[in-house]
Amino acid sequence: MFRPRPAVHFFGALLSASTLLTDAAAHAATAEDEQVWLNLTAMGPVSGKLIYFAEIQPRFGNGASQADQTILRGAVGWKLSPELSIYQGYGNIVLPSQGGRDVNEERSFQQISWTIGKPRGGEFSSRTRLEQRWRSDGSGMGWRLREMLRYEKPLKPGSQAVNALVYAEGFAALNSTNWGQRAGFDQLRSFVGAEVKLMGKSTAEIGYLNQLINQRGGNERVNHVASVTLFFRR
Repeated sequence: MFRPRPAVHFFGALLSASTLLTDAAAHAATAEDEQVWLNLTAMGPVSGKLIYFAEIQPRFGNGASQADQTILRGAVGWKLSPELSIYQGYGNIVLPSQGGRDVNEERSFQQISWTIGKPRGGEFSSRTRLEQRWRSDGSGMGWRLREMLRYEKPLKPGSQAVNALVYAEGFAALNSTNWGQRAGFDQLRSFVGAEVKLMGKSTAEIGYLNQLINQRGGNERVNHVASVTLFFRR
């Protein structure tokens, strides 16, 4: 039988770790930026248990004044149960370069999406993603593991119109490459906001995302992100 309390405690510990890491960043050489991330995702069944998702993510940095990167990503999957799905996907990321050639990153990834349970009237879920990364500015394949823990809860009992939403996603690089990936802690994203119900099964997620990135030389980068995601569900 699922016991929600340890999971909730673990999620709280991960959010606390986010705060500690952000505080630590303030005492290191830290660069900061204000950004805007947009995400348009379509998802749903193909046939039977075969499912898919496809997304486009333009991101704007340098005070949200210029394009920072654009992500095109899609995957096909299999719904093992109402709570558990697996995917194989591919992504293309374009990193604009001022005064030079853009950097392109290609990614293959495997993903497990799991609705763990419904503690305290909300929903607790996990997304685990293993990535294989190649970049145009170097050689070698980088392996990276990502783990997201997410909790949402209706603001009004019995209504799904607006849900409070928090999540944290940790990234760990599993090897080093000559294009810049370093083995170890890569980044941590922490989000707080709301999920708003749209037409049908579609939703919008709006809120603040803090992105803490571990850079070379022991330096950190903190991005303060206004995040807007639209999920179009069939």
